[in-house]
Parts: sequence; C-alpha cells; structure tokens
Amino acid sequence: MKKRILAMLTATMMVLGLAACGATDTKDGAGDTSAAGSGSSGDLIKVGIINNDPNESGYRTANDKDMKNMFTKENGYDASFAYSLKNDEQITAAQKFIQDGVDYLLLSAADTSGWDSVLKDAQDAGTQVILFDRVIDADESLYAASIVSDMDKEGQTACDWLKAQNLDEYNIIHIQGVMGSAAQKGRSGALTDTAAAEGWNIVNEQTAEWNAEKAQQIVQSVIDSGEKFNVIYAENDDMAKGAVAALDKANISHGVGKDVIVMGFDCNKWALQELLDQNWNYDGQCNPFQASYIADVIQKLQNNEEITEKTIIMDEKGFDATTITEDDVNKYGI
Repeated sequence: MKKRILAMLTATMMVLGLAACGATDTKDGAGDTSAAGSGSSGDLIKVGIINNDPNESGYRTANDKDMKNMFTKENGYDASFAYSLKNDEQITAAQKFIQDGVDYLLLSAADTSGWDSVLKDAQDAGTQVILFDRVIDADESLYAASIVSDMDKEGQTACDWLKAQNLDEYNIIHIQGVMGSAAQKGRSGALTDTAAAEGWNIVNEQTAEWNAEKAQQIVQSVIDSGEKFNVIYAENDDMAKGAVAALDKANISHGVGKDVIVMGFDCNKWALQELLDQNWNYDGQCNPFQASYIADVIQKLQNNEEITEKTIIMDEKGFDATTITEDDVNKYGI
C-alpha cells in the first residue's frame, strides 16, 4: 500500500512538473489555461491534453496555441495540459489524467510505440482517446479518432521535389528530428528509401532533436571534415536555420542557383520568407491547426454519433523557392 501511494504521489508530482514546464506564454501571448482542469466541472467537458514542448519549434508553438484557443471554458471545456518530449513522461501524464477522470485524452505522442497499456487503461476507465498531429503504433480500437499529418507523404513529396532537381550528384547532409517520433520516421524513411533507389550519397546523418544549435554543430563538423555536400535535408525549419548559420559562417552560398540546396519542413512564416528571398529552396508543410477537427469529433461523440472518418489526414503541400508567392507566405506561414 505504501508503495502504491508513493507511486501515485510521484506520478502526480511529475505531471505537475510537466505542466509547469509548458506554462510559458506562446510568442503571440496566449497564456496557459491548464488551471481550469482539476476538479468537478459541472457541464464542462473535461479534457487532458498531452503535447510536445511548445518551445520545440514554431510549428509546436502554433499547435499549442491552436489547442489552447479552442479548449477553453468559454467553449465548454475544462482543459488540463501536460508537455514533454519524452515518451515515459507523457505516459505518466496520461495515467494521471485517466485517474483524474477526464472525459477525453488528447495525445500528440513523443514516440510512436509504448502506448498500448495506457490506452487500454483509458478504455477501461471510459476515457475516449483522440490522437492529434502524430500517429502511434496501436490498434485502432484503442482510440476514438486520429487527426494527423501524413509524415510519410511529407517526406516523399520533399524527396520527389529533390529528385526533380536533376542534380549531377547528390551529396546530402541529413539532419533528423527526435528519433522515434512520427515526423522523424516519416521524413527520414522517405529520404532513406529514395537515396537507396537513386544512388544518392548521404554524407552525414544525425539527429539534432529539432534544435537549431545542434543542427549548426552537425553541419559545422561536416564542413570542418572537408567532405563535399550540396544538399541539406533538415526535418524541420529550426534545424534548417541552424544549418544555414553554419553555411554563412563558412561563406558557403545557399539557395536558388547557389552551392547548397536547403530543405526544411513546417512552413514557419519566416522560413517561407527565406524561400521567397531564394535563400532556401524547399519547405514542406506540416499543418498544426487540428483543434477544430478534434472539437468536431468530441461533439459527435457527445451526441452519440458515429465517427465515420476515424483517421483525418491534414491537407498539406510543399513549396518551391522558384514558384512561391508573397500570398503563399501570408496564407500558409505559421
């Protein structure tokens, strides 16, 4: 009994710590609404939202803001938030939310694996699980719906674009995101398969964990080694930005008609501006605005309606520096 009480206290403290880590305002000033979520909430729908660190990237900041703007008391929700880039910490947060009796558990998983047990616990407790942003390796019967990006397609769209550039040779620095995440697996998998099929040379392949500074260090190490390269395939915009910082420091030209092709993902507005200015070459869209889709699913479940489309794939595209317009930057930039 003492061990059980201690375990519950530890789990509670971990989740409180996660929430505190994510309680910083977003860049647009949206405050944390997680204080709404612990007790009885009357007619409010009680949701526990587990996300990655909102400071991870511009994409994640926009995603978190979208969730906070939707799941408010004014919109009929009692929402609690927990943040982590680590799967085990997210699982602990999920267990705590289930113990708290949330009606819905909304999950953007740090890793695709390891979720079966906690999802079964949610099912047993009557908590409906809705995935957002990222898929997981679990049976569809364990969650009510999935509103996600097709990361495999994002990667393949980027690789198809790169193949169409018809370079004389392909020497690629591959900068990966957090290993095991759906985004990393989809974007990495497409490049791995295409490179093998086309005979492209992957000069260097390392994770920078979505971080610009780590990406800069990776590219700097390749420059210092003297290995030749002409493509940087970075799995998000922040890492592409870090890579470019290393190129600039070494006076290596990049962008349209220059020495190095720069590719990123997420379509931050500042990144699309880099395309418009032809300093970068390609940016793959990853749509962060899933909250309205999730709210629609919740309302259908509340009304005992059938969920006819269990998996909703966000509409996404890729942008080329030679064709992007200012309207694209304003419309699609996050």
